[in-house]
Amino acid sequence: MSQSTSIPKKQLRVRDHGFDNYMEIEKKMRKVLKFQSLILFQYNQTLPISRLDNLAGRLGFKQFEAGAFILKFPHVFEVYEHPVQRVLYCRLTRKAINQIMQEKEALLALIPDAVTRLRKLIMMSNEGRLRLEHVRIARYEFGLPDDFEYSVVLKYPQFFRLVDAIETRNKYIEVVDRDRKLTVCAIEKVREREYREKGMDAEDVRFKFLVNFPPGFKIGKYYRIAVWKWQRVPYWSPYEDISGYDLRSIEAQKRMEKRAVASIHELLSLTVEKKMTMERIAHFRMAMNLPNKLKGFLLQHQGIFYVSTRGNHGKLHTVFLREAYWKGELVEPNGLYLARRKLCELVLLSSRKANVDRGLVRYRRDIEEDEMEHFRRDCAEDGFEGGMEGKEGEREDGLSCDACSDFTDDDDDDVDDIEKAENAQLNG
Repeated sequence: MSQSTSIPKKQLRVRDHGFDNYMEIEKKMRKVLKFQSLILFQYNQTLPISRLDNLAGRLGFKQFEAGAFILKFPHVFEVYEHPVQRVLYCRLTRKAINQIMQEKEALLALIPDAVTRLRKLIMMSNEGRLRLEHVRIARYEFGLPDDFEYSVVLKYPQFFRLVDAIETRNKYIEVVDRDRKLTVCAIEKVREREYREKGMDAEDVRFKFLVNFPPGFKIGKYYRIAVWKWQRVPYWSPYEDISGYDLRSIEAQKRMEKRAVASIHELLSLTVEKKMTMERIAHFRMAMNLPNKLKGFLLQHQGIFYVSTRGNHGKLHTVFLREAYWKGELVEPNGLYLARRKLCELVLLSSRKANVDRGLVRYRRDIEEDEMEHFRRDCAEDGFEGGMEGKEGEREDGLSCDACSDFTDDDDDDVDDIEKAENAQLNG
């Protein structure tokens, strides 16, 4: 029997525990972010514990689960007793507030980069426009602020135009001008670096993708040949207009298949964390000519992408760009990614360390209170207490009244002697 030298359409998914462990942490962070937004929308950013179960039911928590969840992350949430009402409240810790402020500052600092990412994203579409709702759903992944419609789209009319479609009654974001400098894909820069550093053959590098299969993935002889042949297949750029091409031939279908791989690769490269849920990628399927059976298509190229089903009980599929990660961390991190990882560090910190920190704070307060008590006792013994009168017969400056009386008596004797001498002169 002859073996086929083409990549098989159906392949079993091989797990990569590095990415799956990453998603287990991401699963906790999603719930923490929901609780954070819930607390920040409350008055004074505090939430009574008595209302916790009722409000947390909207987030998918069962009864009494919300309180136990908050106690698991003492570095993010703080439970305290109101000094007047004597009621338990929940609020964010100072570390969590600092992380939120740091993330906001990083988001505002990367607004110019977000404008460039949005321009490239729209230029990848067939008609040069995308639905506003689809971009709003994926704004977190692309590093766009919540009010990006006003702070990005309407603020830069030289780049974007917001239009209303009459036939669908939907809002669309259109790009005003297609800049040729922005049509360079991320994979093209990687190929150039590979060519300069390793000195590979130009023909082998021209259409090549970086392939790194997960541990345990079986690579046979014929599969290796199929990958080598696929790497040399030419394709059209995701930014290239293909409306006038004839796509009925087998060669054109192979090019379109590889172009879909390049489009998803570029889409993930435009995100902040080089990952995105498959459900959100599907929103851009019609606009970017992506295949209908997206999961099976991604499993054909497990050396380029990794599909993780961890998080949200397997209902979500997160697609990672494998070449962008090394040992669970981004190879080229940005400021917004680092600010978001601060929350991950707070989530992973144990409650034992939080108890130690609270103990140190109480210990410092006890030391300060003891020092103030000793200072007050010393002041009371010396005769002054913070500028107030001390014991009877003493003054604020520490001089006793006996000394003051001696000083006044001597002055009175001198005055009497002077008066007697003047009377003697008058009588004489």
